[in-house]
Amino acid sequence: MKQILVVFIVLISAVFASAQGQLKPPKETALDRFLRYAKIDTQSQDDQPTTPSTRKQLNLANLLAKELKDLGTENVRVSEFGIVYATLPGNLPDNSRVPVVGFLSHMDTSPAVSGANVNPIIHRNYQGGDIALPKDPAQVITVAKNPILKEMIGDDIITADGTTLLGSDDKSGIAAIMTMVDTLIQNRQIKHGTVAIAFSPDEEVGTGIDKFDIKGFGAQVAYTVDGEALGEISNETWSARTATVTFKGKSTHPGNAKGIMVNAMYALADYLSRFPHDMLPETTEGRVGFVHPYSGVADVEESTLKVLLRDFDIAGLDTKEKVLRDMVQATEAKFPDDKITIDVKEDYQNMKEVLKNYPELTENAMEAARRAGLKPSIKAVRGGTDGSNLTVRGLPTPDIFTGGQNFHGKLEFNSRRGLEKTTETLINLVQIFAEKAK
Repeated sequence: MKQILVVFIVLISAVFASAQGQLKPPKETALDRFLRYAKIDTQSQDDQPTTPSTRKQLNLANLLAKELKDLGTENVRVSEFGIVYATLPGNLPDNSRVPVVGFLSHMDTSPAVSGANVNPIIHRNYQGGDIALPKDPAQVITVAKNPILKEMIGDDIITADGTTLLGSDDKSGIAAIMTMVDTLIQNRQIKHGTVAIAFSPDEEVGTGIDKFDIKGFGAQVAYTVDGEALGEISNETWSARTATVTFKGKSTHPGNAKGIMVNAMYALADYLSRFPHDMLPETTEGRVGFVHPYSGVADVEESTLKVLLRDFDIAGLDTKEKVLRDMVQATEAKFPDDKITIDVKEDYQNMKEVLKNYPELTENAMEAARRAGLKPSIKAVRGGTDGSNLTVRGLPTPDIFTGGQNFHGKLEFNSRRGLEKTTETLINLVQIFAEKAK
């Protein structure tokens, strides 16, 4: 019986491989698309009152809308907030039996490192060893810190030139989704239900997805394509809060300041010194949460500090908030003339609390990765995705890999295989939803 099963699996695999071999290629490869998109500066900016936070993100939004129209998708539009929406109708006898599946990626790149004048470089047929980036020899992607390079021998690796980030986060996801759409349109024999597509701004600053029109999007379930290593599926993210601590002093002319001036910077410095070393991002990993002072203003009259709080569990988040509030009391006791306040706001919650009720979404993604020849795994994201927001708002949205590494920095990289296997996984995924609806 076991031998018969093995033969059956081999035959099915051969048939599938044969069918795939008959596919018409997309009009443009995922790699070529990515190289074009990466050169467009879409860096977002913190603390802006508008969405998108930078007008230059609209350059990519409008380009993607045009390309979607040219490919033949329907209902293509760019919203007033710079969100691109489109629909690819299903090709089944009864598409209503299959849930509308959405795929999303974000257009912006991180404010942390310049996204202007990105110069993508292809290191063809990588044969091992460290990769020095040509415009800044100090920027080196080492095997010691990137052991995944050992699995990429023979692949074509894509980097920036050492002066900017690459933008793989998340233009790799955009390229994969666009190439999936292109492939499905070129090959009507691939059966799929209706597919919803969206590209959003300002993911990196956490604001763009607030303007997302879930109802107009039309999907019943969705996936962000915004992850990292091939095969990694994420159905869990941080729960997140942001604290703003304000230190108010009293300014006066320094020549006559004795007994009058209260310098708020000293209280700020004292508060910073109280952060527990074992609770910082640079000393934690895995499922251990952190508090991260990441931005501030130091001034005599008023100083401010912004702090990220992250944990997979709400109870852990509550504990970290208490630590910050206790630190306020300790600093106030040392600097009684300063007025110190702390304001904590909720950013997003761990999407697993909702996705645990939709296990088929993770299972389908893992099966799609297997069909692409990958070994799928579940990874909890030490961060957030647009899917965190959407899931809590009623659209279950786990995250799928893109093949990218070292996001938000000059040492970011991806590869030809990363882009191609991500695209293949997405094509497999829409077929799985169609198969299960029979």
